[in-house]
Amino acid sequence: MPALILDGKALAQQTEQALSRRVAALKEKSGGQTPILATILVGDDPASATYVRMKGNACRRVGMDSLQVEMPTTTSTAELLAKIGELNDNPNVHGILLQHPVPPQIDERACFDAIALSKDVDGVTCLGFGRMSMGEAAYGCATPKGIMRLLEGYDIPLEGRHAVVLGRSPILGKPMAMMLLNANATVTICHSRTRQLPDLVRQADIVVAAVGKPAFVRADWVKDGAVVVDAGYHPGGVGDVELAPLAERVAAYTPVPGGVGPMTINTLIYQSVEAGEKTLG
Repeated sequence: MPALILDGKALAQQTEQALSRRVAALKEKSGGQTPILATILVGDDPASATYVRMKGNACRRVGMDSLQVEMPTTTSTAELLAKIGELNDNPNVHGILLQHPVPPQIDERACFDAIALSKDVDGVTCLGFGRMSMGEAAYGCATPKGIMRLLEGYDIPLEGRHAVVLGRSPILGKPMAMMLLNANATVTICHSRTRQLPDLVRQADIVVAAVGKPAFVRADWVKDGAVVVDAGYHPGGVGDVELAPLAERVAAYTPVPGGVGPMTINTLIYQSVEAGEKTLG
């Protein structure tokens, strides 16, 4: 039986329609004001510039405004912290995104953590991660939160199921594990030093691959009936999982592209609208 395709692109488009209505209602209530997402791009990395442009386009599709802040490659940590401070203090800015990665001379973690919790719509601060992990109110890190929204949108049960997360990055693997744990899944976190990795993956009801290596997770590691979430993307439309052999024997999977990626940007916009509602509504 063919697997259920967890179509993030389709779900993101449906969500945008609902967000457009929420933004329109907010504008009417607030006398024309709209949520504003500030995006900070440091340097001239073309991939980062593309991602920032995509996020600005997503804002406009739902009727939001985007404030684009561009800073040179030579920017120092102090200069970036000062800019973040300005945006924190700006009452017309409701969300702040610092595009990753920043140039190597910048202390990226210090700059992430300088973002006000109320404006951390990308879910990158240590404070936000801690609050989320403890089940307190906070904006979730955009990619894992997008994955959770995708699983919820397709009614994938999580409670009591064994989830294996491959990857432990601070903006994907670690928050993903905490979100699944908060949803009452039993979670195993694997990484580059995990022993007997294939055997652990074979135990998983839900596999979340976020290792950054093309087709790293082999099809024969995945048991029949599992749910496969591939958070990777590499040239040629290849993810972190060898997906093709799984299409007829897993319960559900995310396509690459069109699965996790659209939900990441959509979650950023979703949380920006929420932040605007809290301020303007």
